[in-house]
Amino acid sequence: MKPIWKLQVLFLFAVLNWSFISSQPRYSVLEESEPGSFIGNVVQDLGLNNVGISERGLRLASEKTMEYFALHLESGTLVVKSRIDREKLCGSSTSCMLPVEIIIEKPLELFRLEVEIVDVNDNAPHFHNTDRVIRMTELAAVGSRFPLERAQDSDVGTNAVSAYQLADNQYFSLAVQNRNDDKPVLVLEKALDREEQDGYQLVLTAFDGGNPPKSGTILISIIVLDSNDNPPVFDSAVYKIGLKENSPYNTLVIQLHADDSDEGPNGEISYYYEDQISENIANVFSLDQQTGEICVQGKVDYEHQRSYEISVIARDHGVPEMEGHCIVQVDIEDLNDNAPAITLSSFVSSIPEDTPIGTTVLLFSVKDQDSGKNGEVNVQISPTLPFEIISVQNHYSLITNQLLDRELDDQYTIHLTARDLGLPPLQTEATVDLKITDTNDNPPTFEQLSSGVYLNENNKPGALLYAVSASDRDEAENAQVEYSIHNGFIDGSPISSFVYIDKHNGKIYAQQSFDHEEVQHVEFTVMAEDFGSPKLSSNITIHLYILDENDNYPTILFPQASQHLQSPQIIPKALPAGSLVTKVVAVDADSGYNAWLTYNLTEVSSLDLYKIIPHTGEIKLVRNIQYTDSPLQKLLVLVKDHGNPPKSSTATLLIALDDNVNKQSILSNNIAIIDSGKQRHDLTLYLVISLVAVSAVSAITFLILLTKCIRRRNSFAKCECCCLRQSQSTQYLGHTKTLQLDPNGTLQYFEVSMGSAGQQSQCYQLANTADIDSGTLNIMRSLNFPQLKDLVNKSEDTLPGGYRWKETLQVRKTKHYVFLKQYNILVMRMHL
Repeated sequence: MKPIWKLQVLFLFAVLNWSFISSQPRYSVLEESEPGSFIGNVVQDLGLNNVGISERGLRLASEKTMEYFALHLESGTLVVKSRIDREKLCGSSTSCMLPVEIIIEKPLELFRLEVEIVDVNDNAPHFHNTDRVIRMTELAAVGSRFPLERAQDSDVGTNAVSAYQLADNQYFSLAVQNRNDDKPVLVLEKALDREEQDGYQLVLTAFDGGNPPKSGTILISIIVLDSNDNPPVFDSAVYKIGLKENSPYNTLVIQLHADDSDEGPNGEISYYYEDQISENIANVFSLDQQTGEICVQGKVDYEHQRSYEISVIARDHGVPEMEGHCIVQVDIEDLNDNAPAITLSSFVSSIPEDTPIGTTVLLFSVKDQDSGKNGEVNVQISPTLPFEIISVQNHYSLITNQLLDRELDDQYTIHLTARDLGLPPLQTEATVDLKITDTNDNPPTFEQLSSGVYLNENNKPGALLYAVSASDRDEAENAQVEYSIHNGFIDGSPISSFVYIDKHNGKIYAQQSFDHEEVQHVEFTVMAEDFGSPKLSSNITIHLYILDENDNYPTILFPQASQHLQSPQIIPKALPAGSLVTKVVAVDADSGYNAWLTYNLTEVSSLDLYKIIPHTGEIKLVRNIQYTDSPLQKLLVLVKDHGNPPKSSTATLLIALDDNVNKQSILSNNIAIIDSGKQRHDLTLYLVISLVAVSAVSAITFLILLTKCIRRRNSFAKCECCCLRQSQSTQYLGHTKTLQLDPNGTLQYFEVSMGSAGQQSQCYQLANTADIDSGTLNIMRSLNFPQLKDLVNKSEDTLPGGYRWKETLQVRKTKHYVFLKQYNILVMRMHL
């Protein structure tokens, strides 16, 4: 029995090899052909019998083939399945062949054919830039050549760029540089004269060879420069350099050198890439502008690009600047740096144990991107497995070579090892699990249909938000669950930019740091999908709510902050108390309590002149403006939110109290007000001494007056003005009036002493003052103060509670009260 199955395997191998060695059919089809377009009759061309071909399991082998082609089993014809873009498949390669593998399973036969994708002229030539500026001196010699940008065309062959045309002019002509890619060159045909014309506009047109031809244009601007008449000259117009792939960073490729015959700045040279340098070159190579060194700064990969052409400009520092040009051709040398890649094209995950010998289990291909011996590959599996590999070029099939017994082994783990012939050799392994054989009728289920998640803004990216879990009552592969998030958009941004999910454990993470001011709610759907056939799934809706934090400071909209001295707001002195002076406007980007703002005055020149409405920012006058108030007022407003912790900002306002204040004097007064705070500490000592002296004099005066009143107590009519007189005193106006003021004109302390020759005493009354805030006494001076009439009441002298005034010698102010003190007689307090 054993020799018989060996003969069967040898016969099958011979048949397979014969089918591949025989000539392969080749077809051609135009790119962009409509789906359904006929390519060829595969069954007829391969010499197969049409009868019963569908029962034999005729099909296409690779997934890439099935993407573009379809096989009609009844007729055996190969047709186009979807539109084919040749430029996408093969780039600029002159030949574009797609290999097609066809399998017949009963018995196993593998056929290979090729389909050539024929290029059509569906792409117009185009330039990397829409315009180009060339600077040349008016002394440029006739015949000077200036390299231009090469046009690009994704098509190949005759449909690629075939000709260039320059707009007619008498100064310039067009030539083609003799290189393999035909780069256009601008040639000066006539001497330039900058004084006659300092610039030219030329249009360069590139044509392809299609029918009809397509074209693309670029605008060339010529700027004629003066003086500096010697351009830099490279040692060579073209440099050819070899570079090994995977060269380390900062590897020196070449050091360019150019000479300039001029002297001084006209002979100093810097090196630059040309304007149209490709992104690939800029990412892989760096150019030192001073030394001309070209070094490696990116990954050098032979398989990605085998050569680079770098256009370099040497530009001097003269006026005008002159340029020299050169080409650096860098050829990449291949190394064995790519391991073979195994691609599984057809795989049977489970087979019954009675599968006959020779049944195909797996079809795969192996490709190594290296060249030569580095790209040659051997594929092996363990010799103890009941399988063997049959190869045709780089295509492989895994077939059974023994009868299978599930009672002995119910699963096989097959390790495919592909090893190349390079030095040192590289290898790749692929593992295939084959089961020797449940219905997927239960989808994964979540515990609830939706869930809400709350997250504080300013979270760290990658923070765990939530974890979903789904269970499946099936077994084996039908019970394995994979999680994913449905694609969708929020305000134009994909869901994936907000959150992502671990497909294995269902943990949901934040993709970014959220900002409540931009996003408050994110709704997305998580899908749990099993591995059955067909796959079943279920969904859960997640609502992510972004909670606000106090992360924004109040923004002052008015007044606007300035680095220079702020211009004051001018208000008339006649503005009555209670009038609106100005308003501080601020906003906070946060929400809720974090955006609730209050306004407070923290520094003000006149303490009792202004007040601010805490929740509106309106600044109003508390009292009438007095002429002794400083003409220039400085207010510092603190704007604070109600967050935890709160954040605040400050605004500074300058207010001029007169419409006619000279701007220069306002600026000078502003400086004086700022500096006045420094003097207050020095004045405090002098103030205390003055108060002690005044108090002592007042006490002595009071004792003298008290003695006189006692002596005259029997003369009621004569002393009624001292104690009991109810009438109004009008004789105080001609006597001494002493006021104590701070620099901003706020009343702090006053003393009124009245007396005349021939009269022992005068009776007077004191009226309530305006509201006075707390402050510091700074300056003592005597004034004829007009507002004194408002401070001394001419009306009744009776106080609340039945008290009566006598001689009042001192008024002392606190934060909320004014204390009126009579020595040895009466101490009382009045709320203002």
